[in-house]
Amino acid sequence: GSCRHRCCPGRNNACWAPGARRPHCYCDSYCQRTGDCCQDYLATCRRAAVGCAVGPWGPWSGCSSPCGVGSRARSRQVTVPPRHGGDPCPDLKQRRGCLGQHPTCGTAK
Repeated sequence: GSCRHRCCPGRNNACWAPGARRPHCYCDSYCQRTGDCCQDYLATCRRAAVGCAVGPWGPWSGCSSPCGVGSRARSRQVTVPPRHGGDPCPDLKQRRGCLGQHPTCGTAK
């Protein structure tokens, strides 16, 4: 079987070709885990693979709680989505704890 005409990211049961030793061989990136790739999968599909690229982290948000325990968040954007079984995107959001210390916190009764 040959992947000449198609390569698919992830697990895709519709992404196959007639196999030489089995009824089907696969051209999806999951075939590397299951060992049922077509003979030319690496040469054809991995060469065309494009890994995810992301931009820089944005600034941290303000604390979600003006007084006491809260959280801050930041995010980043995908600049190049993964294609043809390339590396997946890393986390796009982060969250961390914070302690809100607005000047009015100590004056509340």
